[in-house]
Amino acid sequence: MTETALPQLPFPTPDPLRLAPALAPLREHTPITRVRTRTGDEAWLVTAHEQVRALLADPRLGRSHPEPEKAARLHDGVLLGGPSGDHEHEQEAHQRMRRLLAPAFSARRMRALDDHVRDLVAGLIEDLLRRERPADVHDALSVPLPTLVICELLGVPYADRDRFRVWSEQAGSFDGGSSRAGITALGTYVYGLLAAKREAPGEDVLSDLVAAQREDPTLTDLTVTGIATALLFAGHETTVNRIDSGILRLFPHEGPRHPVPDDDVAGFVEEILRLPGPGSGRGGGLIRYASTEVEIGGVVIAPGDAVVLSIGAANQDPAVFDAPEALDVARTPNPHLGFGHGAHHCVGASLARVELRAVFSALPERIPTLRVAVPLDGLRLREDNLTGGLTELPVTW
Repeated sequence: MTETALPQLPFPTPDPLRLAPALAPLREHTPITRVRTRTGDEAWLVTAHEQVRALLADPRLGRSHPEPEKAARLHDGVLLGGPSGDHEHEQEAHQRMRRLLAPAFSARRMRALDDHVRDLVAGLIEDLLRRERPADVHDALSVPLPTLVICELLGVPYADRDRFRVWSEQAGSFDGGSSRAGITALGTYVYGLLAAKREAPGEDVLSDLVAAQREDPTLTDLTVTGIATALLFAGHETTVNRIDSGILRLFPHEGPRHPVPDDDVAGFVEEILRLPGPGSGRGGGLIRYASTEVEIGGVVIAPGDAVVLSIGAANQDPAVFDAPEALDVARTPNPHLGFGHGAHHCVGASLARVELRAVFSALPERIPTLRVAVPLDGLRLREDNLTGGLTELPVTW
C-alpha cells in the first residue's frame, strides 16, 4: 500500500446512528491497518473486538509518549488528540487516580444514589411536559441530568453549569486553540473551588481529594485539579450523548417503537452503550502509543507508533455479536467495550448505568406517546467535537 493510498480518517458516515461503511471491510480483511489521521499523521487503526480488547489491557500501550513533540496525533485537540501525561510515571499516576476515586464510585455509593437520580429524572420529565411542542429533550433532560449528578458528586455549584458547559464543549473541540482555552478555563474554575472546600468541606469528591492531600503531601493542587477537571468533563459529556442515542432508538421519528419492559431496561442500556451514538461512528477511537514493540494479529507495532482503537467497530464485530447492528435487549453475554477494558475500564461506568437506567425506566412510562419530531437527516450533529453528539433533539407526544 502506497503512502497516498492509506485510508483517511474520519470516514464518511451517512447514517448518524451507524458505523462508517468503510469500517466493516477493514475489520474483516485488515483488522490492524495503517491509516492517516485527521492531522495527516500515520497510525495503526484496530477494528476487531479481539485485538481492541487485548490492546486496551496491554500495559505496553499507554497515553504518554517519550518524545511527545514527535508523536502522531489523532486530531489537534488537547483531549485524546495526542500524548498526555508523564511517560516515566504514567502507570503510577493512573493507579493513584483510581485509588483516590474508588470510594466515590463504590457500589454502595451508587446504590444510595439510585433513588435520588430517579427523583431528578422525574422532575426533569415534568419540566419537559410543560414545554411547548416540539420540545428539545436534549436541553430539557439529556444535558441537565448528568450535569446535575456530576455537580452533586464532585461538589460543583450547579448554578455554574452554563459556564462550564461552554468550557467543556471548547475542551472537546478538534481545534487546538479552542481546546486549550476550554481546558484552561475548566482547570482554573476547578482550582478556584479547592480553597472553598478546605474552608467548608462537604460530602463530595472535591472535599475527599482535599482531605487526601493532608495525608499525602505529594498530592499537589495541580494533580487534584487535573483529576477533578477530567471528571467534570467526562462525567456529563459522554452520558448526554448516550441519553440522546437511546431516545433516538427507543422513540424513532418513523417506524415501530422499541418496547422496553421494566425487566429489560438493563439490557437496553447495555445495547445503547454498545451501539454508535449520534455521529460517533466515523472511524476515530482511543489513541495509544506503544512503549515497546508489540506483536498482535500478525502485525508488528514499533515503539512509539500511534495505535487508534476503534471501540465502535469492535462493538459491532460479527465474530462476537450476532446481528451486531440490531438492538437486542436480551443479548447475553454482551461483552461490549463501551467503558473500555482492563486497568483503564471507565471509573464512572456504574454512575452512567444508574443515570441511563433511570431515564429509560421513566420515559416510556411517563410519556408513552413520545416521538422524535424530526427525521434522522434533519438532526444537527456536532462534527468538530471529540464526543460528537447533537446540538438539539426535538420531540413531541
